[in-house]
Amino acid sequence: MRIEPFKIDVPQSEVDGLRTRLANTRWAPEPENDDWSYGISGTYLRELVTYWQDGFDWRAQEARINRLPQFRTQVDGMPIHFIHVRGKGPSPVPIILNHGWPWTFWDFQDIIMKLANPAAYGGDPADAFDVVVPSLPGFTFSGPVPRNGLGYVETADMWVKLMRGLGYDRFVTHGGEAGAFLSARLGNAHPESVIGVHLSFPILPGVPHDAGGQAGLTPEERALVEGQDRGPGAFFHVLINAFDPQTLAWALHDSPVGLAAWILLRRRAWSDCHGDVETKFDKDTLLTHLSLYWFTTCFIGSQLFCRASAFHLPMALANDIKPEISVPTALAVMPKDLMYKPRSIVAAHSNLRQWTISPSGGHFGAAEKPKLMAEDIRSFVRPLRQEYATEKQ
Repeated sequence: MRIEPFKIDVPQSEVDGLRTRLANTRWAPEPENDDWSYGISGTYLRELVTYWQDGFDWRAQEARINRLPQFRTQVDGMPIHFIHVRGKGPSPVPIILNHGWPWTFWDFQDIIMKLANPAAYGGDPADAFDVVVPSLPGFTFSGPVPRNGLGYVETADMWVKLMRGLGYDRFVTHGGEAGAFLSARLGNAHPESVIGVHLSFPILPGVPHDAGGQAGLTPEERALVEGQDRGPGAFFHVLINAFDPQTLAWALHDSPVGLAAWILLRRRAWSDCHGDVETKFDKDTLLTHLSLYWFTTCFIGSQLFCRASAFHLPMALANDIKPEISVPTALAVMPKDLMYKPRSIVAAHSNLRQWTISPSGGHFGAAEKPKLMAEDIRSFVRPLRQEYATEKQ
């Protein structure tokens, strides 16, 4: 596998072109939408776009990302971009962090070094990880996509090859949202390569999304589920992703404001922000993600990944192994996420070793609660380290 160092260097003409498009926005009429009941508020969108045009410093954000070692390679003919940080400790364990949609790899920015160099954050160097953060196929710099049909099933196979190409025969996998589908698939389809599966979104191979229902919930679980009610609009994007991705892409690839509106609404609606998205993601963070989507023209690539993944359907099984995730498994429950599964269901379909209910947090788990997520991953992997160290001898 040929692996080449990579730096982001967006041509200045693209930066200038974005500002020109923002300045020439043709704004839609908007009667009576201050409460966001018809979609994203034009008042806030105009405020953000004004900053994007006149105040946001892309070069500063580009430099921040470039401080971490990035690479590109080819896996099964697909260009793959990834961050790879070697751990600082006596025996780092490899871990791959898998993002979701409409995330980017940069949603892990505040957790990468906490895992790679725990001593720098008051932790134990014995808890260090070699951290790999790939962009999913079709997202940002893992593109353009050479063919359709690359979803989480195919990506799981690719990630085993990627990690072996980096020298890791076995590794831990973490994921939220689409990345949770991918991590769960790795645990089901490739148990020989996976040390453990850590999830921040409750998805399980072969288990319906609504498994468990209300009947078997504890009072604590029932209260948590009631707090997750997002209304009927929480999942309609799944149907668009699955059945009409190209139509939406024609519009959003031509309009940065349209792209911002579509993605920003989900950042606000799905995070635990109580209606104020900037309590979780400041303007620079929001616009860094939006700029990554815009400059890499990856919206359609991200949609095609979702279409191929068929997230509206239960995960398929790769084999008849029981439990379906036979390797050690952990779930960090975000109380304001979009889905919940009872602990009893998770335990019945995985080798559940750790269950944590966070006091707060939504759909963007590691981005919203990086300190908690880093510690949850460390505590989960701690008892697995000796086994991994013995294997390496």
